[in-house]
Amino acid sequence: MSATAFLPTKGGLDALRAAAADCQGCDLYRDATQTVFGEGRASARVVMLGEQPGDREDLAGEPFVGPAGRLLDRVLAEAGIDRSTVYLTNAVKHFSFRRAERGVRRIHQRPKSGQIAACRPWLAQELSTVGPDLVVCLGATAAQAVAGSRFRLTDHRGELVPRPDSVADDLPGDWSFLATVHPSAVLRAPDRNRAYQDLLADLRPVAEFLAG
Repeated sequence: MSATAFLPTKGGLDALRAAAADCQGCDLYRDATQTVFGEGRASARVVMLGEQPGDREDLAGEPFVGPAGRLLDRVLAEAGIDRSTVYLTNAVKHFSFRRAERGVRRIHQRPKSGQIAACRPWLAQELSTVGPDLVVCLGATAAQAVAGSRFRLTDHRGELVPRPDSVADDLPGDWSFLATVHPSAVLRAPDRNRAYQDLLADLRPVAEFLAG
C-alpha cells in the first residue's frame, strides 16, 4: 500500500490537494467521508503535523476545525504565533475510526503503522513544496512518523532541535524540529488548565524561533 501512484507529476499545493482527493493508497479511504489535506500558505515557515483528521475534519474536509483545532488556534495566538505562518496537516489524510456499539458516533482509532507509511509520500511532497524552517509534531504518533518509531515524546517534549538524524531521507528539507502533545490531549486531561499551560510553554520557543 502506498500513495505514490496517486502523486501528481507537477504543480504545487493545489495540485497535491486535488490529487489526494482520489487517493486509495491505504484502506482508510473506504470508510472516510473524504481526504483531509493540509492547509496553509506554500511559503509558511512552520509546518504543524498532527496524527490524522478527526470526525469534524472528516466532515468538513479541512484540518484542525474541531474542538482540538479551536484550542490550537487559541494557544497559537497566546504564544504569539501568527496563524498565517503555519501550514497545518496530518501524517494520515483519512479519518481512522470505529463505530460505537450503539448509535452512530464514530470513535477515533490510532492509524496503523502501514497506513502511516502508505500516506508518507503526501507528507514528503508537502514538506518539499512548503520548505519550512521548522516542523512541529503534535502528539507521539506524528513525532514518530517524522523522527522514527524509537522517538519518545515523554523524553523530548518541547525541545527545539535541528533536524534529528533519525529522520529518513525521504522527508526533504533542512528544518528544525519540536514535538509536543496534540491539543486533543489537553481536552482529555484531568487538569485542563495545567495541560494547556504546558502546551503553551512548549510552543513559546516556536514564537521565539520565528522572531529570531
